[in-house]
Formats: sequence, structure tokens, C-alpha cells
Amino acid sequence: MSSRETPVSTARQHTPIMRGPMGAMFGTPPAKSKDFKGSLKRLLSELGAERKTLATVMVLISTSVILGAFGPKILGRATNYVFYGFLGKRMSPGISKSEAINRLQSQGQDRLAAMIGKSSVIPGVGINFEAVSKLLLLAIVLYLFSSLFMWVQGYLMAGVTQRTVYRLRRLAEEKIGRLPLRYFDTQSRGDLLSRVTNDIDNISNSLQQGLSQILNSILTVASVLAMMIWISPVLAIVSLIAIPLSAFFSVRIGKRSQREFIAQWDWTGKLNGHVEEMHTGHSLIKVFGRRDRAISEFSSLNERLYESSFRAQFISGLIQPTTLLISNLIYVAIAVLGGYRVATGAMTLGDVQAFIQYSRQFGMPLAQIAGLINTVQSGAASAERLFQLLDAQEEEPDLANSITVNRARGDIVFKDVFFKYNPDQPLIEDFSLKVSAGQTVAIVGPTGAGKTTIVNLLMRFYEIDKGSITLDGTDIRELSRDNLRKQFGMVLQDTWLFTGTMSENIAFGEIDPDAQSVARAAKAANIDHFLRSLPGGYGSMLTDDNSTVSAGERQLITIARAFFADPAILILDEATSSVDTRTEVLVQEAMSKLRAGRTSFVIAHRLSTIRGADSILVMENGHLVEQGNHIDLMARKGRYFELYASQFSQALN
Repeated sequence: MSSRETPVSTARQHTPIMRGPMGAMFGTPPAKSKDFKGSLKRLLSELGAERKTLATVMVLISTSVILGAFGPKILGRATNYVFYGFLGKRMSPGISKSEAINRLQSQGQDRLAAMIGKSSVIPGVGINFEAVSKLLLLAIVLYLFSSLFMWVQGYLMAGVTQRTVYRLRRLAEEKIGRLPLRYFDTQSRGDLLSRVTNDIDNISNSLQQGLSQILNSILTVASVLAMMIWISPVLAIVSLIAIPLSAFFSVRIGKRSQREFIAQWDWTGKLNGHVEEMHTGHSLIKVFGRRDRAISEFSSLNERLYESSFRAQFISGLIQPTTLLISNLIYVAIAVLGGYRVATGAMTLGDVQAFIQYSRQFGMPLAQIAGLINTVQSGAASAERLFQLLDAQEEEPDLANSITVNRARGDIVFKDVFFKYNPDQPLIEDFSLKVSAGQTVAIVGPTGAGKTTIVNLLMRFYEIDKGSITLDGTDIRELSRDNLRKQFGMVLQDTWLFTGTMSENIAFGEIDPDAQSVARAAKAANIDHFLRSLPGGYGSMLTDDNSTVSAGERQLITIARAFFADPAILILDEATSSVDTRTEVLVQEAMSKLRAGRTSFVIAHRLSTIRGADSILVMENGHLVEQGNHIDLMARKGRYFELYASQFSQALN
């Protein structure tokens, strides 16, 4: 199994980590968005690849809005035909319009006379239904085409959004592959998962719901305003009062709600981290009686998420009703003023009707824009969290002219190596070691001594601060990480299996594995008999939490994976810790065959497993305190002797 494709344990004890329920409990969300405008601008810039489609969407929205904007004007003309026909039918036929006006003035109906004087009323002539029908048909056709264009742009916009989100997901996945192990040591897995799933989904919803609607609303406001000015500049000025008032309240309320949206998504990530950790360790939580504590911590996190979500939704939800109230007040003012102007003959009834429709259309997009502010704010908050991931410091790039090794011999030299996880807490200091090809080197020592760190440095999961590490005489920094890690195979104490067949888990990384090679690896790991006894044999399905596979069997499958990979250098991190004594003997025999001709590093706590190692390194506080084979170290009666005696006191009698 190639180490490049395998999770590796890390020395987390050396790195400050705010993980787990207590880390989530005491972590505090940011007080406000660090750069709301910058995050929103950058999110919109991600749409750059969709310029042509967005231009088409803009044309479709503009056409749809313009066609729809003429509808009220046409309906107003139809209303005039009906109203004037109704008045003309009530007048005496055979008289002229001026005579009718004179009669009304003589009767003291000056306002009615003025209105008729500025209208197209013909005494004795009723409603022109043919003209009305044509106008209504024209309005229907305009509205149909307007809706059709809007449906098409909706289809195109869905594609724009999903392709953009697809790219963001791909960027996030690629970024995770370029991040150093140090980054994952300081991040909650649940919060990282939330950024890649929940936050990107929220961005998708914000783009899908917000972008086209905001464009539509802005263009609607512009076109409707133009029509209102055309009909009546005086009433248009009254309508314009709504814009600064709506903008003022929207901005004031929006600033208050943005902080809560940031907190909402931050607490979402923390809650996900807690849930992920609690479910992963579900059995241990029950064994140690931590169920009530876990539920209590979940409730606390859930309560904080509820409070921040409630405040975010409530405060941002105030924008739309506030804007709607302003629009309704403007609507009342237009209705009163418009009725007065009709009565005085300054406007026709149809124009007032059209203007009132426009005023509703004018207020509606303002309310929509205000209502979409919370969607945009939420999306920007999620975008900021995602961009924090995308902007995280990556591993130092490989050299442009890096050396390629097909298969290493296995000569490894550490020379004057210094390394520290924290700047003020050195761990590995002046460490030197020479390992010849084919040797088996065991690394022992107390927890936190630096055993796993040595392996992590060797595989460039971390970069050394000073000194050098060479493989076959070549500094490993001159090799690409990918090429370097292909030389290694690993078997870890913590088994990792994925949903798939037994064969696929053993041949992890191979697209079309050879069945015979898989079977040979399984036999070498003493797991072949078990696999053949399953109903589906090597084709039996396996999941990461499959209860039908014991911990020891899972360990044997990962050992078979290492046999299949046939690496040049082998790393075993307590590889037999989960198997019984009899199986351990069989695995040790198989491991002896696997180690033949390969350089091997064995990290061990059970010293019985490494007595046959060519060289045993005793680590303590990052220093190599003893080195030798088992017999020599026991004869010295030093630190190794003390460790061995603590485990096998009876063997010394």
C-alpha cells in the first residue's frame, strides 16, 4: 500500500489543537465578517468563466423585464377605451364634444367637463370592443414572451450556478490535497467537512436564489421607473422617495444581521465537529459514562447555533417588511394624488391605473432585494469560510527539476536534524541516524518522544527546520513528494478501510488489480482463509464500521494491503496491536518475509515484537538516547533495559 494513499498518524500532542467537544465549547465565533465586501466580490469573480452565459442571461432578463413593463401601459389604454366608451354611451348622440362640455359646465360640473375635454370621449359612441380586444391580446402576448424569456434565463442560471459550485468543490478538494499535515492537526474535521459541504451548498443556494432575482429586480426598478416618468414625472418623484428610505433601513439592519450570519455558520461547523467526534467514539462514550456529558455539550452547542441562527434570520427578516411598509405608504400617496389628478383632468384613468400597477411593481423588487440581502449575507459568510480554506498556506512546492526514483534501495541518513511543531517548543534536536538498505530499525520510547515524528519527517509530511535527510544519497527535498511517498508502504495502528469489496480494499489504489496478486497478499497476511469463508469471498462488501469484521481482521486486511503494494521501504506503526497472540506470531513470520530485502521502520510499544530488529532506537524528548540490537541494549542496562523490564519483568529472573 502506497503511503501516499494512506492516512498517517501524527504527533498531535505537540500541536495546540482546539478540537473535540471542549474545543468547540470554548471556541468563540468571529464578531463580524472580516471582509464582507471582499468575500462577495471574490465570490462573484468566480463567475468569470461563465461570462458568455451570464451575458445571455442579462439579455434575456432585460428583454423579459422590458416586455413586461409595457403591459400596464397597454392595459391602461384598454381601460381608457372602456371608461370613455362608458361615458360616451351616457351622452346624447348627435351633439359635439364641445357642446357636451358646455352643458356640463352650465350644470356646475367643471371637473367632469375638464376631464372629458382632455379625453377621447365621443358623445353617443360606446365601448370599442375590437380595439379593447386587440390591446388585451397584445398584453397577453407580451406577458407570455416575458415569462418564456424568464424561464429560459432560469434554466441557464441554474447551469451557471451549478458549474460554479462544481468548480468550488473541485478547488476545495484539490486544496485539501495540497495542505500540509500541520493544517489538519489544528482543524476540527467536522468544521472542515462543514466548509466543503454545508458552506458550498449555502453558496449554491445564494447564487441560485439571489443572483438572477437581484438582476431581475434591479432591471425591473429601472424599467418601471422609466415608464412612471413617462406617464407622470410628478408621481414618479413621489415613488422615488421609497428608494433612499428602503436603502437606509436595509443597510442599517443588514449590518446588524451580518455578524449573526458569520456566527451561525461558525457554530454550524463547531456542532458538526462535535457530532462527528461523538459518533466516531460512540462506544467509548458509553463505556466511560460520558453520554450525558456529550448530550449536554451537544445541547449547549445546539443552543448557541439556535440563538445565532434565530438572531440572523429575525434581524435580516426585518428588512423586507420594513421595505414593504415604505412601499405601501408610497402606494397610498400615489392613489390619493392620482385620483385627484384624474378628477382635475390632469391624467387619464388608464394612466393612473397603469401608474398604480407600476408603483406596485416598483415596490415589489425593492422588497425582493431587501429580502434577498439575508441570502446574500449568508452566502458571503459561507464564501468567506470557504476562501479561508482555499487561502490556507500550502506545502512548499516541489522543485521544478525534482529527481525521480523508480525504486529506492533504502539507504537512509538523518544528519543533524532539528524540528519543532511549535516555534517555542523544540522537539527533535540534533538528530542523526544512518540506516543501511535492508535493515529493520525499531523505534521505541515513551509517548511524545518523537517516534512518529521521525517517520513523518522521513515522508515529508512535515519539513525539517535544519539538517538533512537523504534517501540513497539524495536529499529527499530534491524528490517530489509524490515520488518519495511511492517508495513507502505503511501499516498503521488505526486501521482505515473504505466501503467496497475485500479485494478493492487490499488492492487500494489499483484500477484493475490482478486477482492472483490480491490472493497472494491475503495469504501472506494470513487473512486468505477468512476471506474465502465469507459468502461473497473476496467480493464481499466491507464498510468502515462493518461489525462482521473484527478489529484483528481489519488489521490483517491493512497488512495484506501492504503486501500487495510491494513497497521499497516499509513503515509499521504498532501493526500487530489489534491481533491475538496466535495471529501475532503468524503475522510476525509474514512480516519477516515482507521485510526481507527492504528497509523497515517499526514503531513499537510492545517490545516483544522488535527483538529481532537489526537496530533499535530509543527515543526520549526528541533525542536518540540509545541505539543497538536487543542483546547489546539489554547488556547495557540503560533506558531500553528499563522499558523492557517494565513489560517483561519475569523474563529477567
